[in-house]
Amino acid sequence: MSKVALITGASQGIGACIARRLAAEGFDIAVNCRSQAEVDNGGLEVRDACRAAGVEAECFIASVSDFSACEELVKAVKDRFGSIDVLVNNAGITKDGLIARMTEEQFDLVASVNYKGVFNMIRHVTPVMMKQRSGRIVNVTSVAGLYGNPGQLNYSASKAGVVGMTLTAAKELGPRNITVNAVAPGFIETPMTAVLDDKYKEDIKAQIPLRRFGQPEEIAGAVAFLTGEDSRYITGQVLVIDGGMPM
Repeated sequence: MSKVALITGASQGIGACIARRLAAEGFDIAVNCRSQAEVDNGGLEVRDACRAAGVEAECFIASVSDFSACEELVKAVKDRFGSIDVLVNNAGITKDGLIARMTEEQFDLVASVNYKGVFNMIRHVTPVMMKQRSGRIVNVTSVAGLYGNPGQLNYSASKAGVVGMTLTAAKELGPRNITVNAVAPGFIETPMTAVLDDKYKEDIKAQIPLRRFGQPEEIAGAVAFLTGEDSRYITGQVLVIDGGMPM
């Protein structure tokens, strides 16, 4: 029986690459999208790419910021595939702004997706994995959550919170053979970084020893390792993937 991986925010960017990579590793894939629009504009393409790898794959609509919707998502995936062996909490947004100008709405929106969304998903997947007495959870945080980043108080705080949840969940769930780890990407070439000013991007690259932004596939490779057999004795870790970028 194939193992099943549920990836949130999997219609594009890092999430889409993770879905494709885990499909190549033999996982059946649950592609989570926030809306029907995301299903139509990326989700179906990811689903079909996973199926082309010879596994089963379906799209599931749910906003990770909604506690009840996450409960329904987990139930739907479990009913469709029979198990949930891997959860990758990838969904995330930015609403950048300097502290003096940041609105409450900007802060709350980012917190609801990046931070509370991770709690919502872990909370509802945990009973499934505890009953199975096995599971892998990988949370996508950020170097901004480790070192901070000007103009991203909300984003940095939310990603720092994900690190705290990773460490605590690893301690709580370890006795049930459930590992919980995180990956912390630096600057990765995705739609989220594509909107940055060209000069700003060049300035950032000059600070990175490898002199380039990372590729989504490089994050997906790290997630594949943390969900594979070679990492079964690794838990409570944050793997930084930033090209050696100082902060």
